[in-house]
Amino acid sequence: METTQHGETYTIVYNGELYNTPEIRSQLLQANIALQTHCDTEVILNAYALWGRNCVQKLNGIFAFAIWEHTKKRLFLARDRIGVKPLFFAEIPKGLVFGSEIKALLKHPAVPHEIDANGIAEILLMGPGRTPGYGVFRTIREVKPAHCSYYTKDGLLLSPYWSLHAAEHKDNFAQTAEKVRFLVSDSVKRQLVSDVPIGTFLSGGLDSSLLSSLACQELQRKHETLQIFSVDYQDNNRYFQKSRFQPTNDTGFIHSMERYLGCIHHWTVLDTPMLAAALYDAMIARDLPGMVDVDSSLLLFCREIRKHVIVALSGECADELFGGYPWYRDADIRKKNGFLWAQSIDYRIQFLKPELAELLDGHEYVQNAYNKTIAAAEKLDGESPLESRMREMMRLNFDWFMQTLLDRKDRMSMYSALEVRVPFCDYRIAEYLYNVPWEYKDWDGYEKGLLRTAMQDYLPAEVLWRKKSPYPKTHNPSYLKTVSQMLAEVMADKNAPVFQIIRRDILERLLTNPESVQWYGQLMTRPQIIAYFVQVNLWMKEYDVKIRV
Repeated sequence: METTQHGETYTIVYNGELYNTPEIRSQLLQANIALQTHCDTEVILNAYALWGRNCVQKLNGIFAFAIWEHTKKRLFLARDRIGVKPLFFAEIPKGLVFGSEIKALLKHPAVPHEIDANGIAEILLMGPGRTPGYGVFRTIREVKPAHCSYYTKDGLLLSPYWSLHAAEHKDNFAQTAEKVRFLVSDSVKRQLVSDVPIGTFLSGGLDSSLLSSLACQELQRKHETLQIFSVDYQDNNRYFQKSRFQPTNDTGFIHSMERYLGCIHHWTVLDTPMLAAALYDAMIARDLPGMVDVDSSLLLFCREIRKHVIVALSGECADELFGGYPWYRDADIRKKNGFLWAQSIDYRIQFLKPELAELLDGHEYVQNAYNKTIAAAEKLDGESPLESRMREMMRLNFDWFMQTLLDRKDRMSMYSALEVRVPFCDYRIAEYLYNVPWEYKDWDGYEKGLLRTAMQDYLPAEVLWRKKSPYPKTHNPSYLKTVSQMLAEVMADKNAPVFQIIRRDILERLLTNPESVQWYGQLMTRPQIIAYFVQVNLWMKEYDVKIRV
């Protein structure tokens, strides 16, 4: 799209959704700017023409965009505050290439398919997470969340336009709960605006159930019926074993919400052959090795949802903002050094070929990333050690774990032509929650006690007070058998590219040793680690990855 204002012509390339379009549009009209449509693309383009780089301060949404100023020969790049929508770039001789996907940049002949020691560290030590701003490939970078940049003949200069700032929280608990109720409800209401069919993900957990309930009520006011979508796995009831982190299966709670809402409910049941086969597509969608079956199951699920609706709401980010994960609530765990969902550095390092392990100080690489993140957690003078640590915890989760899940949700859904919106990622919620004391977030000793109490009128009691359960995954032992066979086939190929960086003997031990280590929280243990190395090999082969150290 193109517009001309005050003698300058502007052209935009845009990916995303704006949730305060009416407000921005009204301000533009008051400034006597003529608008031809009601679309958010035109609003963002003209907002930039009027306010320049300050326009990003006014936007509430998920977006990545680039605007070219024809006369000034200047490019403006911007990404949303939370980082829901991706934006990668690479500086090349005489120019800049950018895009939403790494694969798009790699199509350019001046962007090499190379990884260096840092890229190897990202795959093996950080994966499936990724250092903010880093594109793994040697010359590819990422516009960080809440950053924007001008690119001119003099180069690129990235700068932040928003961050989580520490401030005194003056609201009592009742006022805090009321504010949370407003922010969550308002975010859902804004994100339900759509001229195409819309639905919600429903796992039976607190977050997706709450969004489904709010969406159902809002659509009922419009005399519309919400469609809700749930996923299960073949024989999961047969093989499910409760654990500290997953004490109950989801199925009963999903049925409770189905009865409570009275909406149109769709079930998707996935089986091992489907999950294993989709590891390839999931890797292609992410452009990197990822969360393996946690990714592939979502990709397959999104494909099924897309048969019924074009837009869906999902519950990502509530745990990061409201403190729902075990590492927030366990005093011993949260005292540990390093990324609490990836306390497996020694285990990971052993997979590296000796010459690479010697070249790369894995512990230092991870520790530096951790130290840099907690140093960026803004605090107030005189805060208690608990409140200080909780700010660090939120920043760690906000910058790392949450970004991995948002990467997953955006890549798997867009690959399936499904637009997914994440109401808990409203930046207003993040701003407010950063300063809410832990005593309120953990109200009455419940995970996300503040959110539960604030929204208690929207859910049946058995769901409202249910113990947190993670994203549903397969418990079928056939999955371990299948991915083990896939890795064995890789091992049989003496020219498999994975052996450029990974030790064969340690992969053999992985296949035969029943030891199970948490690679990335409880979502990735031995079956997923095996599948991860299958994806690493696929990635190196399909993307023609070259090692440059």
